[in-house]
Amino acid sequence: MTAIMFVSPYFGAFLPIDSVFSTQGIMVMLLVAYAIAMWMFLTSAPKVHTIMVSDLDVAKEFYEGLLNLPVADVPLHYYYNYEQTLGTAGADPLYFSSSPARMTNSPRYNSTEGLWYQLKKNTQLHIISGASYGKKNCQRHVCFDRDCLEQILLRVQSRRLKFKVRREKPLNFLVKDIEERVIEMAEVAN
Repeated sequence: MTAIMFVSPYFGAFLPIDSVFSTQGIMVMLLVAYAIAMWMFLTSAPKVHTIMVSDLDVAKEFYEGLLNLPVADVPLHYYYNYEQTLGTAGADPLYFSSSPARMTNSPRYNSTEGLWYQLKKNTQLHIISGASYGKKNCQRHVCFDRDCLEQILLRVQSRRLKFKVRREKPLNFLVKDIEERVIEMAEVAN
């Protein structure tokens, strides 16, 4: 019994109960809990690929109709203007329209909201307007992520759509939709 009494003062030195429940201790516990909650939130958030298109209506027909991608909910972290901080500093000006009259601004879509599709289990596709039309008013879909375009190309191949790879690096391919419109899928080179 004396051995147990002898150990208990040392054990209390490592776990000071009175300081854990002090104001400073509670603040530290709250900060730790907040850090854990943020880590869990950020690791569970889906990866989002963004594609800029020249016409949202044509894009909706293509991604929902031809590629049969399921519509996805907007991820929670996009409610807090996360995408606003991404910017387009690395974008090639060739892909953007020089005259605003050529861009299609449909009143049904907000450019910050756009279209959302589930590409894979924890990967979403965000479609926004902003790309210029290509040659002969070809629809242009511009992406900053090669992995995204490769996944779309695999989807095009699995759906047995007509396509032609024009360039491997940066990835650029053409695909035809139901109405025989040519859609150019282009990766923006950094």
